[in-house]
Amino acid sequence: MTSKTIYLASPYGFSAQCKRLLIPEFVAALSQLGLTVWEPFERNGNVDTTKPGWAYRVAQQCMQDVRAADGVFAIVNGTPPDEGVMVEVGAAYALNKPVFLFRDDFRRCTDSDQYPLNLMLFAGLPASNWQEMVYDSVDAIQNRERPLGQWAQS
Repeated sequence: MTSKTIYLASPYGFSAQCKRLLIPEFVAALSQLGLTVWEPFERNGNVDTTKPGWAYRVAQQCMQDVRAADGVFAIVNGTPPDEGVMVEVGAAYALNKPVFLFRDDFRRCTDSDQYPLNLMLFAGLPASNWQEMVYDSVDAIQNRERPLGQWAQS
């Protein structure tokens, strides 16, 4: 069986400290499920930001990766979460890709008592038990009984 690819939508690559300390934890947890992780900061790491058009090329590559990946794992911390991550999640929903969310940020940014974030972030998740698709720790990501682990093995 070929391993599935998962696109790691994250704002953490913009910070050297987060890139060094946090991203590897997520990549390792997802890889332990047998997934091939596409981490966009690594995949676009050789971009020369002094050349005109670099941002457009990066955005196009990220969208191509979302289209080509089997699913998306999105880190949605912050109030509101990172705009680029939100675009990637929206694209994945439009492409009918499975999306798994990570949020360990206790702050709420919604008008809803039911959801911790903008309602549209939950539009592509199941109506009932959507909480199962939201992870709040790296340890939870590695749980093969949860939806991400089951999807990885299917």
